[in-house]
Amino acid sequence: MNRIFFWTTAAGVPISLIGALLNWDPTIMFAIYAITILALASYIGRATESLSIIAGPRIGGLLNVTFGNAVELTISIFALKAGYLTIVLASLTGAVISNLLLVAGLSFFIGGLKYKRQSFNIHDARHNMGLLMFSIVVSFAFPYIFSFQLTENETLALSIGIAIVMLLLYFSALFFRLVTHRGVYVVESEEGQEEEEPEWDKRRSIIILALAAIAVAFVSDQLVDTFESVAASFGWSEVFIGVIIVAIIGNSAENITAILMALKNKANISVEIAVGSTLQIAMFVTPLLVLLSLIFPAPLLLLFFKRGTYCHDFICISDHYDY
Repeated sequence: MNRIFFWTTAAGVPISLIGALLNWDPTIMFAIYAITILALASYIGRATESLSIIAGPRIGGLLNVTFGNAVELTISIFALKAGYLTIVLASLTGAVISNLLLVAGLSFFIGGLKYKRQSFNIHDARHNMGLLMFSIVVSFAFPYIFSFQLTENETLALSIGIAIVMLLLYFSALFFRLVTHRGVYVVESEEGQEEEEPEWDKRRSIIILALAAIAVAFVSDQLVDTFESVAASFGWSEVFIGVIIVAIIGNSAENITAILMALKNKANISVEIAVGSTLQIAMFVTPLLVLLSLIFPAPLLLLFFKRGTYCHDFICISDHYDY
């Protein structure tokens, strides 16, 4: 698998550069960009994993926060810059659904085919699920409900306030988990295992991580430029591109890793990837995108559902707001 990713990266990055300079067909380049990002994401994941092993669990946790959803964040930033607000919101929604249903479900199913019983840290699961339920209600439901009585500027102010609260709460939860109560989250079944060896040393991991991040930024920028042409060619809506295409590309490396960990009887890591990645999206990536969007012409509002006219029992609520 690593050899496939190597040759895909070695061929995909130069072809992406040449295609962008020569303005090749956007539909073909869309496929090339997507495959190249998938390969680059694997290198980001492997470099981060090596640095996590070298630096220890606490620094490793911070690295996972920073780079766990790096591809998703990079694509979303360039999509915001291009004004594709619907695609950004749809990709965030798709990533949440994909992680909680597809990734977790496949990990449990495939791991269960090989092992009769798998275990994970219940304290870790409770911690993540409690924060996740809170963040989903506050970030997804509250802005939409209250926006019926608010103007667009007031809804933006509400979105910014929620984003700041989510970021503060997320980093506070990280401090609780990685510093003050880190002993609670040690998995007993893993305490007797041999110390894991990193794939690359510290210097090589940092170089690979930096190069992969730069390449992902360039290819993501070119990928966003093909959205309009691809949507016109295949008849895809912005919601479909966000929920399906961008969500799958952005979380591909984590998805594969979660399933492989389940096959190695490391269900705790699979749960951490599926639920922890969703938590990052809801409490870190989404609030960060809201704040970053303030530097672009069109700010991002925390409205994951389109507004229109809704009728029930002859009572209609109408609003003209829409992306």
